[in-house]
Amino acid sequence: MTDVIQLLPDHVANQIAAGEVVQRPASVVKELMENAIDAQASHVKLIVKDSGRTLIQVVDNGKGMSVTDARLCFERHATSKIQTAEDLFNLHTKGFRGEALASIAAIAHIDITTKREEDEIATHIKIEGSEVLSQEATAAPNGTSLAVKNLFYNVPARRNFLKSNQVELRHIIDEFQRVALVHPDIRFSFFHNGSDLFELPVSSFRQRIVAVFGNKTNEKLVPVSENTEIVTINGFVVKPEFSKKSRGSQFFFVNGRFIKSSYLHHAVKSAFEGLLPVGSHPGYFIYLDVPTESIDINIHPTKTEVKFEDEHSLYAIIRSAVKHSLGQFNIAPILDFDRNPGLDTQYSQRNSTPSSPKISVDSSFNPFDTNKSYIPKKPNPEGWEHLYEGLDVDLPQQTETIETSLFEDSQDRPVATTFQLQRKYIVSTIRSGMVLIHQQRAHQRILYEYFLSLISTDSSPSQSLLFPLVLSYSKKEVIMLQEFRVTLEHLGFSFGVFEDETIEIKGIHSSLTESTVSEVFDTFLSNLSKDIPDNGFSLNDRLAKILAQCAGIKSGESLDGVSQEGLVNDLFACKEPDRSPYGKPVFTTLTPDEIEKKLDA
Repeated sequence: MTDVIQLLPDHVANQIAAGEVVQRPASVVKELMENAIDAQASHVKLIVKDSGRTLIQVVDNGKGMSVTDARLCFERHATSKIQTAEDLFNLHTKGFRGEALASIAAIAHIDITTKREEDEIATHIKIEGSEVLSQEATAAPNGTSLAVKNLFYNVPARRNFLKSNQVELRHIIDEFQRVALVHPDIRFSFFHNGSDLFELPVSSFRQRIVAVFGNKTNEKLVPVSENTEIVTINGFVVKPEFSKKSRGSQFFFVNGRFIKSSYLHHAVKSAFEGLLPVGSHPGYFIYLDVPTESIDINIHPTKTEVKFEDEHSLYAIIRSAVKHSLGQFNIAPILDFDRNPGLDTQYSQRNSTPSSPKISVDSSFNPFDTNKSYIPKKPNPEGWEHLYEGLDVDLPQQTETIETSLFEDSQDRPVATTFQLQRKYIVSTIRSGMVLIHQQRAHQRILYEYFLSLISTDSSPSQSLLFPLVLSYSKKEVIMLQEFRVTLEHLGFSFGVFEDETIEIKGIHSSLTESTVSEVFDTFLSNLSKDIPDNGFSLNDRLAKILAQCAGIKSGESLDGVSQEGLVNDLFACKEPDRSPYGKPVFTTLTPDEIEKKLDA
C-alpha cells in the first residue's frame, strides 16, 4: 500500500492560513495598519475602493524595508518581531506571527513599494497568488505603500460570502477606529472611493475620542485613572445619562492593542450598578498597561482575545477605579444624612436677599371646622340653549353608536366588556370565557403589521415639524443612517442635510412624537450594530419592529374603555394576533371550566 500523507504545497498552506487570518476586507485593514505602526510611522493613510473588494492600500512614512526584507516578508512565518519562544511573553509590537502578509498574498494581488531612509532607491514588487511576478528598483519617498487588489480573486467561494458594500465598509470603519483610538500620537487619514471619511491629527486621548465619535462626545466623558503594580489604568467612561441600548462605545485597550473581554466588561458594568436605565449599557474607553509577562496575546489568530495572569485582581481594580471616578465627579449618589439637597440655594441666588411671598392666604381657615367648610357652587345648566342663539348651527343630537366586538353576529349575544388590570393587561369577555391581553405586546403587533404594510406600499402618512430636529451621531452612525435614508423616507421621515456628525429631520411618521424620534434612531442603530441585515425584507422587518416598539403603548399607561375596546378589536383583526413582533405570547384565554377548576382546587 502506498503512503497517503504528504506535505501541502506552500500556496495551499497559505490559503488555509488565510481562512483564519483574513475573514473579510476589514481583516486586511487591521493587519496592514498595525504593520505601519510597528514601522514607527507618524502618518498612516488608508485608501479603500468598493469597501475593500477592489483596493485596500495603506501608505505610511515609517522605516521602510530593504530589498531582501521586502521579498522575504511575504514568506510564511517570516517576522522581525521574535526570535525565540520566550519573546512571545515580551511583546511590544502588533504583528509577530509572520502569517498575515503571506496569507494576504495567497488570495490577492499585491503591489508594494518600500524605501528606507538610508537607501537611495525604493523597491517595487508585484505578487499574485503567492507568486512573485516582478521586482524592480523605483523612485519613492521613505516608508511603505502596500496595495491589496482583487481580494479573494482565486477563492470565489470566500468572495461570495462577503456581505454588501455597506456592511463591509462598516467593519472597515470599526477596525480603523480601534487602531486610531489607541494611537493618538499618530496622524490617520481614511479615504473611501475618493471621499475623505476621517482626518485625525495628532492629539490627546480625549481629543482623539472626540474626533472619532463627534464633538458632542466631549461633554459625556468622565476620566478614569489608577496606578498599581498590577495595572495602570487611563481612559474615560460615559456618563450614565448618555448611555445607549447598543454596545458600540465599549473599548478596552491593553498595551496598545484592542481586545474583547466579557469578564472585564462585567467589572465596568458592575461599577455602574444602579445608575443605568433598564436595557442600557455603559460606554467606556479604557486603556490598560500591564507587564508583558503577565499577559498572553497568542491565544487567538486575530489577537483580540487575551489571557491575563491575575484576572481577579484586575477585575477588582477596574471596578474600583470606575466607581471612584463616578463618585468623584458627582455622577454616583452620595450618602450624606446631614444634608438635604432640596434645600440647597441655587448659585445664581446665593447673594440675593430673600423676600416674602406675594400670595395672601386666609390664616383663619380651618379645614376641620364643619361650620366653615367650603362647598363649591354647582354650575346652573338652565338656559344653555341660549348659547347657540344667532348661530347657524344645529343643536347636539343623540347619535347612534355602532359597537364592534369579538362576538359573532347573534340576536341574544351579551355586550362585550373590558377593563384594565394593573395598567398592564386588558381583560375582556368572549364567547368561550375570558381573554387576558398584554396591552404593550398587543399594540406592538398591531403597529408592526401596519408599518410593514406601509413600507411595501410606500404610502406612509407624514407630519412636518415646525422646527427641524437635529440629532448628533458619530461619522460611522451618520453613514449607516444615510444608507437607509430611502427606506426611512418610506416610513414617513423627511430629512434635510446629512453632515459629518448630525442629521436634520424635517418630518416624522404621524404616529410618532418628536420625543420618541431619538429613541427610534438609537434603537435602529443598536439593532444594526448587533446584526446587520443584508437584504430588503430583513431590513423592512427590522424597521417595522423598531417603530412598533417605540410608538407602542407601554406597560403602566392607563387606557379608557373606548381605547381598550379598540385595541382588542384591532388585535384580532391582525394576521397573527397571538404573537408579538418579537415572538412573545400576546394573550391567553380562560374557559369557564378552567376558572371553575381553579376555584374548586
